Amino acid sequence: MRSLLLIPGAGFCGIPQAVPRAGAASSPNATINLRQGSRRRASVGLSAALVALVPSIAAAQECPTDRPNSIYGSGGSAITATMKAVAIQLAGLDEPISVFWSDPGACTGFDELVADSIVTKKFWYWDADGTEHQCDPPITGQPADFAHMGNAADFCPGRELPDDIGDFLGPVQTLNVFTHIDSNEDSISAEALYFAYGFGPEGEAAPWVEESFLWGRNTTSFVHLFLAEAINVPPTNFKIPPANVVQTNGETIAGVFGGSANPDATLGYASGSAVTAAADRVKTLAYQHYGQSCGYLPDSSPTAVDKLNVRTGQYYLWTPGHFYAPVDDDGVIEDPVVRNLISWFGGTADAPFDITTTVIGAGDIPVCAMRANREGTLGAISSYAPERPCGCLFEYATEGDTSCDSCEDDSDCGGANPKCNYGYCEAY
Repeated sequence: MRSLLLIPGAGFCGIPQAVPRAGAASSPNATINLRQGSRRRASVGLSAALVALVPSIAAAQECPTDRPNSIYGSGGSAITATMKAVAIQLAGLDEPISVFWSDPGACTGFDELVADSIVTKKFWYWDADGTEHQCDPPITGQPADFAHMGNAADFCPGRELPDDIGDFLGPVQTLNVFTHIDSNEDSISAEALYFAYGFGPEGEAAPWVEESFLWGRNTTSFVHLFLAEAINVPPTNFKIPPANVVQTNGETIAGVFGGSANPDATLGYASGSAVTAAADRVKTLAYQHYGQSCGYLPDSSPTAVDKLNVRTGQYYLWTPGHFYAPVDDDGVIEDPVVRNLISWFGGTADAPFDITTTVIGAGDIPVCAMRANREGTLGAISSYAPERPCGCLFEYATEGDTSCDSCEDDSDCGGANPKCNYGYCEAY
């Protein structure tokens, strides 16, 4: 059964609905209850349970304690590439900032911040020349100074945002559904994903019916929880063999790429920045959400990296990232170094380097480049006008070209594009 029909000039359109076998759930809404049971506030009691969630990692050198302005962060791997790019810039400032980053998973990283203890025992940090190091924290139970997830706190089952932890928006991230680079498939629907991951070989969502070629993440991962809610499959019900449930985006990509014996049957999901960086091994599938008549790629074409369909809201699988940090009674981040970092990421304060271009280069989308916004983590999408748009800069940084005029200040602009933003003339 084919799962796509490419109609030139109309995106990836006409994807037929997958049909379940007799006895299977008859509707993709049949198992929509994703988070049963009461929610509870995370507490220090979580730290013992976290140990069981994290695989043992070979010992590395101890993290140095003499680096200036050191801060420790924990969270999902979706932000790791961007964190690395920004951390390299921070290490080269006149007053350097040293970021130690661990990515055990979105919900696990949030738990570690709330529990005031990190148990993952693996951090990366970077020198100004880009040299990457791995280390163990200098003390047992090193507290986290901040966390990052691609979702609000209560999107993680059983979690809520404590009063003393602030939630701050960061760059937009995508979830990409992908297959092997040699696959003949180009597009997939929410219905096909529902039957592939919800029923495996019983779902008849050909060619994605062989469980050994289906890959995914653990249930504390943002991308897993995000896709589960999008396609209405409970996060604990995915038909993925235990050996194919992996810890990181990179392992998912490696698993799909390893399925060269049957490339059409391979299927995985990961953060967009990781998938884009692996374009020589895997292929992003256009995604058609429930109710859509077409499947959209994140970009305007298979060869583009402009994220145009994300920025306009047509591609469905995207959400703003969330930084978390301890705050005072006025909601101000307590640690001044963390406060600067998060405000620079969010564009609410001027950074001492070009963080906007750095974020774009790492594969994420600064909010200033968006033309769409959404409610919560996966809610309704609406039009959006950023306070200081940077769409022209985004186009130039990703595609190497833009129709916008370059400028040094507003006097270089005029007509319909009178404002000079980030070196290009914009409408406002």
